Amino acid sequence: MTLKEFGLLLVSILTSVAGQFFLKAGALKLGKVNAGNAVSHILSIVFTPELIVGLFCYGLGAIAYILLLTRVNLSVAGPSVALIYVFSVVLGYFIYKEAIPISRIVGLGFITCGVILVVWQR
Repeated sequence: MTLKEFGLLLVSILTSVAGQFFLKAGALKLGKVNAGNAVSHILSIVFTPELIVGLFCYGLGAIAYILLLTRVNLSVAGPSVALIYVFSVVLGYFIYKEAIPISRIVGLGFITCGVILVVWQR
């Protein structure tokens, strides 16, 4: 993977993680959905700035990913974006004070090692 390809991968990952952050912030602002408020919550999505920004970030991430796919094999790009999971857990820990049990840390280690093995060029 060249430096430009790695840059596209990084942009795709970081904008997707930013999208997750904003979607979570918007979801917290909306509150829990139940049968009584489902329609109003769905309509509120259009007027919640955090959700709009989150969707925009996802769009940017998708564009960067598409550009990456024009340069590298899907068998490399697809598994590489699994790093989104790693960054999302770290974001949840630092921003939302979510606990990370040891089993999750081990799983994230497996994901990271797997991505390294997939991207590694001999």
